[in-house]
Amino acid sequence: MNAMKTLYTCPMDPDVLSDKPGICPKCGMALTPIGGKHADHHGHHSSMEEDFRKRFFLTLPLVIATLLLSPTIQQWLPFPFTIPWQDWLVFVFGSVVVLFGGKPFFVAAKGELSARNFGMMTLVAFALTVGYVFSVAATLFFPLESFYWELATLVSVFLLGHWLEMRAVRGTTGALAELTKLLPPIAHLLHDKEIRDVDLSTIKKGDRVLIRPGEKIPIDGNVVEGESSVNESMITGESKPVQKRVGDAVIGGSLNADGSLTIVVTKTGEETTIAQIIQLIADAQSSKPKAQELADRAANILTIVAIVVGTGTFVYWMFLSPAGAVVAATFAVSVVVIACPHALGLAIPTVTTITTTLAAKHGILIKNMKGLEAARKVNAVVFDKTGTLTTGNFGVEGSVDDNILRLAAAVEQHSQHSLARGIVEEANRRNLTIPPAQQFQSFPGKGALAVVEGKRVLVGNAELLKDHRINPPSDTERKGATPVFVVVDSTPTVLFLSDTVREESKQAITALKRMGIQTVMLTGDTDDVANVVGSSLDIDTVFSRVLPDQKVDRVKELQRQGKIVAMVGDGVNDAPSLTQAHVGIAIGSGTDVAVESADIVLMKSNPLDIVTVFTLSRATNRKMMQNLFWAAGYNLLAIPVAAGLLTPYGIMMRPEWAALLMSMSSVIVVANALLLRRTKLA
Repeated sequence: MNAMKTLYTCPMDPDVLSDKPGICPKCGMALTPIGGKHADHHGHHSSMEEDFRKRFFLTLPLVIATLLLSPTIQQWLPFPFTIPWQDWLVFVFGSVVVLFGGKPFFVAAKGELSARNFGMMTLVAFALTVGYVFSVAATLFFPLESFYWELATLVSVFLLGHWLEMRAVRGTTGALAELTKLLPPIAHLLHDKEIRDVDLSTIKKGDRVLIRPGEKIPIDGNVVEGESSVNESMITGESKPVQKRVGDAVIGGSLNADGSLTIVVTKTGEETTIAQIIQLIADAQSSKPKAQELADRAANILTIVAIVVGTGTFVYWMFLSPAGAVVAATFAVSVVVIACPHALGLAIPTVTTITTTLAAKHGILIKNMKGLEAARKVNAVVFDKTGTLTTGNFGVEGSVDDNILRLAAAVEQHSQHSLARGIVEEANRRNLTIPPAQQFQSFPGKGALAVVEGKRVLVGNAELLKDHRINPPSDTERKGATPVFVVVDSTPTVLFLSDTVREESKQAITALKRMGIQTVMLTGDTDDVANVVGSSLDIDTVFSRVLPDQKVDRVKELQRQGKIVAMVGDGVNDAPSLTQAHVGIAIGSGTDVAVESADIVLMKSNPLDIVTVFTLSRATNRKMMQNLFWAAGYNLLAIPVAAGLLTPYGIMMRPEWAALLMSMSSVIVVANALLLRRTKLA
């Protein structure tokens, strides 16, 4: 695929994503590329995981040696022993473990300090530095017990914890990698009646590509020859195979079934559906919900608290309640280690990543996590009728004069409105010759006017006739059908078109009501048509004869009533109302996934996916709150214990235990986030 956009991330915080190089806002380190033609976010996590794993296993023998040679551990052994230069070997082994094994933490801490955004790595580096400086001083200058074995086990536990954490996090970030794998590397290019296998990156717009039965479609295009069914479930989430014929669009990455297709390439590079989906997922994973902003503030505060409490702990046990320098330093280091806000840092990003991945698998693209977060509070959903609650495929009812139909089709073939398409399709079905139209004029929400075969042809609704001072025919009502007026010169005729309600719409409305959400329908149709659809679906409120520019006013009206409103529309005509709503949901966008005005994009035209959005939003919020409660609660309880509060009861937390608990807290947060995968969304 041509020139896939390169993404950048922080070497120590893979949840930081950017579409351009720069400095990590969290730690100040330079962002490194992870996207592009040969790299991905998944691979970056793998490299970080490998680095922690390598350092853990390389330092593990030295950690064991440091433990066995340390005087304290010797006292615990049933067979104590001594060797020449034992103290110096402990010094050398401990130094290598701290300096080599701890290097990633020192590098990241430097970045945090330069960005003046003190975080977890600052605390880790601070704890290691204090303990190591104290131990070196004890070795070279003062006859005190050193911390080498505690520091060695501390580094080892940190490396193990980060390795396990990266493995867990990597399991949450597979969406981008899996999407890039959907595209085959080779395409069958048709050139001068010859078939050549070429690298996909060399394909250009306008090229003709052959897709054989059972092969993946390599790139977006339109079918120019052949017929086949195509499985698009991995792109749109649509489980049923879609029949493709000449003129139909196909999506790169979908699977061709039993027929052979020839397509003309229409999109390459960042224009393709997969590229847009990848960018939307990356943007969503890097966008911050309000819960993340709360976690970031808490982590920064916790860092300052840890340093203050750690210093205070040392002063207390050293001078106010003298227990010796070793005990005072042990408590201080334990406080700093146990307070590392890593669990807080992971609490929200892991949930965000899993949520966007889970949603994408169901054909739901989350553009902004704040939108999904707000969805849980929604108590009113506004639906655009045509194409959302109904199929949007209108058919002409009853007998219609062929001449009137072909003149109307001549005007309507310039329009993309669903009613217009229904008239044109009926003319084509009757094999009528559609003449060209001149002097075309469009009246948004009302209809159009053109000159066809020298005649002035007006096609539209009653409002358009009223504007042109034309009286409509006497019979303009037919239950459940939409009247479209055709005026040839000055003679009006009425066509009736009907739209079918989607099977899933009734289920979706019922489910929303069960969730305590009010349902509202907007339509430009007549009261009669609107009420037929509204009553069949048991919709709470129906607004009919609503022009496109009036939809946003209806949304504002509901908001003034104190409603938290979600607007569901097609993402183009409904852009103002999608933007005005608390949550904008674009439905049925298919391959047009880059809908600027929506927070959430639904790839399928299935109203039940709206229920899925609210279900996912509520489940996501629960996980965020659970993780924040665990991460914050863990620190509130553990810091006093690490400071020595339970010492009178014989309970003392050593630095390595603190490191183990800190790492376990992070793993628990990730594991809890992974449980989101069990959420039933279908």
